[in-house]
Amino acid sequence: MTHVSVRQGLLYVSLAATAWGTGGAAGALLDRAGGIGPAAVSFWRFAVGAAVILLVTRVLGHGRRSGSGARPGPARSVVTGVMMAVCQAAYFAAIAESGLAAATVVTIGATPVLVAAGSVVLLRERPGAAGLGCAGAALTGLALLVSGDGPGSLSPAGAGWALLSAAAYAGVTLLNRARPAEPYIVAMGGFAAGAVCLLPAALAHGLLPSGEPLASWVLIAYLGAVPTALAYGLFFTGLAAVRATTASVITLVEPVGAAVLGVFLFGERLGPRTAGGAALLLAAVALLALSEGKEQRNRV
Repeated sequence: MTHVSVRQGLLYVSLAATAWGTGGAAGALLDRAGGIGPAAVSFWRFAVGAAVILLVTRVLGHGRRSGSGARPGPARSVVTGVMMAVCQAAYFAAIAESGLAAATVVTIGATPVLVAAGSVVLLRERPGAAGLGCAGAALTGLALLVSGDGPGSLSPAGAGWALLSAAAYAGVTLLNRARPAEPYIVAMGGFAAGAVCLLPAALAHGLLPSGEPLASWVLIAYLGAVPTALAYGLFFTGLAAVRATTASVITLVEPVGAAVLGVFLFGERLGPRTAGGAALLLAAVALLALSEGKEQRNRV
């Protein structure tokens, strides 16, 4: 696997989070155009993502030049895919129980906490005082960003589903930080396994779009190619060089991108609290990235 510097890793994770931020807008447009539910959207994201990576790797021959031990085994792909599927399904269940804002606050907010705890116990990575401070500021910014007039009520069931989604995502992050492998091959195997897990639910709720076919399939292709295949490949690549906690905090910029797209595509307005939360979150992520890069230079 090609060596990735800390600076490159930070860039890749940031680009992945930015790409993920476009997924919500694309999903909303797909719901308008095609009328398919979240299970089908998740299935098509994974299925198209796996197909895109397979096509690209075949055309470019990527992954065949990897060094010894760089290619993941089938068990690794299955575990990654199952955790991805659980993350998606549990998140949508949390939304159904408690609404979008509350589910987002708990799911995205709990992930860095779980990753930080897992990093200390499993990976022996310690975030340090600067990292913890930036993480706290980022979580505060996230809460302000998504809360609006308040995150809403969170039922026990909603909290449970949200925490399960966060735990599954944290598991994907920790697994691929602990055992880096050829990133796009890991992503392809995970998508294929995740698509198999999601297929029964997708079939039960309607697999094919029922509205505008051309617009629906264009959006499905985008979801599979950019916020799925490209984003996860970049994220797994960045994990080879960036600590798991740092990566999980940087990915908190995802809702910032979603909020910006909401303004431009759907005419939504950002109030002072939301705008302030976005600014605080971005500032915390930038400081964390600078701290990570400085610490890495001091170790060299």
